[in-house]
Amino acid sequence: MNGGGVGTALLSGGAGALGVALLCGALVRPRPSVSVQVARYDGARRSARRTALSAAEAAASAAPDRGLFGLQAAFGRGLALLSDRLEVLAGERGWRLRRTRADLAVLGRRTGEFLATKVVAGLVLLLLAPVCWLVLRAWGVPLPGGVPVSLALVLGGAGFLVPDLALRGDAQRRRRDFRRVVGVFSDLVAMNLAGGRGLPEALLSSASVSDYWALVRIRQALAGARLSGRTPWQALGELGEELAVAELSDLAGALALAADDGAKIRASLAARAATVRRRDMADVEGDAGEKSQSMLVAQLVLCTAFMVFLAFPAVHNLMAQS
Repeated sequence: MNGGGVGTALLSGGAGALGVALLCGALVRPRPSVSVQVARYDGARRSARRTALSAAEAAASAAPDRGLFGLQAAFGRGLALLSDRLEVLAGERGWRLRRTRADLAVLGRRTGEFLATKVVAGLVLLLLAPVCWLVLRAWGVPLPGGVPVSLALVLGGAGFLVPDLALRGDAQRRRRDFRRVVGVFSDLVAMNLAGGRGLPEALLSSASVSDYWALVRIRQALAGARLSGRTPWQALGELGEELAVAELSDLAGALALAADDGAKIRASLAARAATVRRRDMADVEGDAGEKSQSMLVAQLVLCTAFMVFLAFPAVHNLMAQS
């Protein structure tokens, strides 16, 4: 083996050993500090969320897992173990991850679960290139020695970053739905106030009209505020900050400023609901315009390709005769 092959092998082995060492270090149970334990307990106490499952999801979760001789269940347990370790490690290192935590809060996912997904995806794609290179070399395909290292690094980085992009897109769609619910919720609160109810009762009654996930989150925040002795608008403001939904935070601020004047609250809520609807309509029209432009570009490309297809024989014959 020449010097280049030896260097490539050493570099590949070092990268693999580093990945295994990082994975083993994450799996080793860290010892969280008192501040981390208090923060985790406080977060669990403040959230105290219930998860509403459909009948199909409940049946699927209750059914025993016998697929692939229990390998899927073993992988799930390992992923849960890695998730717990990474969550404690993030707390120990002081990783704030504010935007990521807000996106995860909207989707109802844990930080450790997301970090474990990033690590597993990165390691799987990192090891995919050397494995494919070895298989192709075993079948006699001549490949240069530096291909698996560079390709493994590129695939590993892509596998580590793709979950972030997917999380951003899912959280953006989820927040858009939540903003729509905030507008409907404002209208319902105004109607309840017009019917003679007090503000706390109107808020809780408006959040109890449906089991949609956004109204469930609002209802749980209001119920938690009643149990802890806080005001409902304070709970709504904290929920808006946690989910990074500005409309809910603004609604909480308006309720806090005008809590003693029902008429002004009704007018303010109606105006805010109308504003949310207009903003939502503008977003829908913008999305429709973007899709229309995309369809127009696709049609132009198809027309151009068809014209080239029709003109190619004539142009080919002219060039052949000349």
